[in-house]
Amino acid sequence: MASIEYKNERVAENRAEIEKHVREILRLIGEDVDREGLLDTPARVTRMYEEIFAGYSANPRDVLGVTFDEQHEELVIIKDIVYYSQCEHHMAPFFGKVHVGYLPSGKVAGLSKFARLVDVVTRKLQVQERITSEIADILQDVLQPHGVMVVVEGEHLCMCSRGVKKYGSKTVTSAVRGTFRSDHRSRAEFLSLIK
Repeated sequence: MASIEYKNERVAENRAEIEKHVREILRLIGEDVDREGLLDTPARVTRMYEEIFAGYSANPRDVLGVTFDEQHEELVIIKDIVYYSQCEHHMAPFFGKVHVGYLPSGKVAGLSKFARLVDVVTRKLQVQERITSEIADILQDVLQPHGVMVVVEGEHLCMCSRGVKKYGSKTVTSAVRGTFRSDHRSRAEFLSLIK
C-alpha cells in the first residue's frame, strides 16, 4: 500500500538547518563527516524526515473526507493496515498493524480513508497507546457510529535493538468506544475476525 502524499512543510522550509544539525550529530558521535559515504547523508536524512513526519502537516479529521449516508448498521472491519512510526522517547522506529472495527449509524467513509487516517496519525513522534486512542476518538467524532474498536499491534525497535533487546516481542493496545464497551458479543466478534 502506498503511503500518504503529504509532506512535512516545516522540514522542507528548514532543510538547510536540519542538514546542518544532522551533520553535527554525525561529527559528535565520532564519524568523519567528509567521508564519501556520509557526504549526502544529512540531505537524505532530511528528505526522510519530510516523509516520516508528514503527519504534522495534515489534520487527521480532514483525512476521512466525504462521508456517505448508508443504512448499513452491521460491523465493518478494516484490518491489517500496516503502519510505521517513530517512538517519541528514543526516536527509534516502531511498526505493525492497525485493525479498525465500527458499527455505522447511517454514515460510512471510503475504505481507503482509514489507511490514510492511520498514516496521518502514525507519521509523527508517537507512542502506541496514543495512536490507538487517537484513531478511535477521531472515528467516533467524525463518523458518529454506534461504536468503534481499534487494536494496534507494534514491534518497537527501542525495545528490540537497545535496552532489554527483546527482539520479536510485540505490544498490543486497544481502544473501545460506544456500544463496544457494553456489547460483549460485538467486541468478541471483532476480536475473532481480526485474527
